[in-house]
Amino acid sequence: MSNRHLSRSIVLQTLFEWDTNNEEGNGKTDAPEVILSRNIEEFATDSKDKPFMKRLLDGVITKQSDLDAVISKAAPEWPIDKIARVDRNILRLGLYELLFSDRKEVPAKVAINEAIELAKNFGGDSSGGFINGVIGGVYKELGEPGKDEVSTKNKKSRTQPLVPYELMPIDRKAGAVVYAEHDGDVYVALVHDVFGHWTLSKGGVEEGESDEEATVREIKEEMDLDIKIVEKLGENEYVASHPEKGKIRKHVSYYLAESPFTEVKLEEGKGGLDDARWFKLADILELNFYHDMLPIITKAINILLSLKK
Repeated sequence: MSNRHLSRSIVLQTLFEWDTNNEEGNGKTDAPEVILSRNIEEFATDSKDKPFMKRLLDGVITKQSDLDAVISKAAPEWPIDKIARVDRNILRLGLYELLFSDRKEVPAKVAINEAIELAKNFGGDSSGGFINGVIGGVYKELGEPGKDEVSTKNKKSRTQPLVPYELMPIDRKAGAVVYAEHDGDVYVALVHDVFGHWTLSKGGVEEGESDEEATVREIKEEMDLDIKIVEKLGENEYVASHPEKGKIRKHVSYYLAESPFTEVKLEEGKGGLDDARWFKLADILELNFYHDMLPIITKAINILLSLKK
């Protein structure tokens, strides 16, 4: 067992014990660092990875409420208290490394693979698939960071993709920068995801729909706004993994759309989103956006500023 995998196993055992004692309320709950020290003494006395273990444990506990919120959104059919105790702590640990660790130290794929291995070693028969499904889903929502990274060992054997880019199936999506005018100001409607970013409302294009028709339908379903397409802003495309189709190209068309200034109502049960609201145009660049969204949003801002003149 590698040093880092052993270290993660010890942190998981610590989280499991701490979680168990807290849940059972037996009045004998040791502090997490005390439990960690005891586990290190028992399983890895000579380990040089103690700082890594302490940093990982502290991070998971500090971010637990945020991590549980992500789990709830990624697996809405599984309330936190209904997830097997070992599985939920593997999820917390794996998601912490995926979302908050330095990717130079822990690449995204390492975080996912390590969580799956912990599930296989410590969980039940279905734990590996469950952990993979939840963390893998979060990874896709993040845009699959590091998906093109190849280990030094495999760089020579993977000089070409298994499926040529031009032959990958295309999954079409469409969305919009939605704006409204109210009391002399211009507002933009945005949605917020469980990873802490404000972004644009978008969704899949159904068979027989144009991109424009899909955008109108998706904005109505997701934010309950009746929009009118003004113009096309641009397109984004990235490669993602599908459990059945393998590698696919996700192609997203974005539009500028006008709406009445009415209440924004986030679609109930919308996976991955936790808020939607109007922002004044002057305020939106202060928000936390994904980098690939900035060119689309900046173009929309410039158009809207020209409309105000």
